[in-house]
Amino acid sequence: MKKPLILVTNDDGITSRGIRILVELMQELGQVVVVAPDSPQSGMGHAITVANTLRMFETDIFEGLKAYKCSGTPADCVKLAKHHVFDDHRPDLVVSGINHGSNTSISVLYSGTMSAAIEAAIEEIPSIGFSLCDYSPNADFDHIKKHILKITRLVLEKGLPKGSTLNVNLPARNQEPVKGIKLCRQARAKWQEQFDLRYDPHGQKYFWLAGEFVNLDQGEDNDEWAIKHNYVSVVPCQFDLTNYNTLDHLNSNWKEEL
Repeated sequence: MKKPLILVTNDDGITSRGIRILVELMQELGQVVVVAPDSPQSGMGHAITVANTLRMFETDIFEGLKAYKCSGTPADCVKLAKHHVFDDHRPDLVVSGINHGSNTSISVLYSGTMSAAIEAAIEEIPSIGFSLCDYSPNADFDHIKKHILKITRLVLEKGLPKGSTLNVNLPARNQEPVKGIKLCRQARAKWQEQFDLRYDPHGQKYFWLAGEFVNLDQGEDNDEWAIKHNYVSVVPCQFDLTNYNTLDHLNSNWKEEL
């Protein structure tokens, strides 16, 4: 049978350890093409390049694979792949990652990793964003490889509803083996931010983003709970941000005023 065509991208850049691991895993499942940023793009969200030149060059960084490095964002990479790499055909799956660091809860809105996956969902291509909850550039991925393969195989075999993607977070390595995989909702949490005022050597002031992550969710069915208890979390996501409960509320309470 013909192997599925898999596009691999990320936000940590094409030279990161995470994308190399993901490429190796995807080669077990299909024909792999890589289009990834030429430098780190963490926290870019769903930004796209509109006022600057956008460049893409073929690279031999992955021996034997067609691979391109792009000057733009993760979303740009998916767009360029669609229009200028795959031409008249399209990938069967887009996978983004493996991100170095968590993308649970509210972080999905800021994540370049997940924005690449969401861009694929907009094009009705099944997609998955993978993140390891370990920020080290030399993080250990061995303990979560089988879980990545299992989830990817399920998506390839069973598909996903159109317009949806999966946000998969994987626990960092610890003394205990990963307990399993949990289907979850996004935790209600946020970043309690502060901006430190600092001064450069020339006496010019600048600001440095700092703060802490605050989990406001006491449930046991969310991604934060799953990671804390050493499970892989899988949260289905969509690009439709409509709050349908509020829409119903407005239709009920504003109807006479409009």
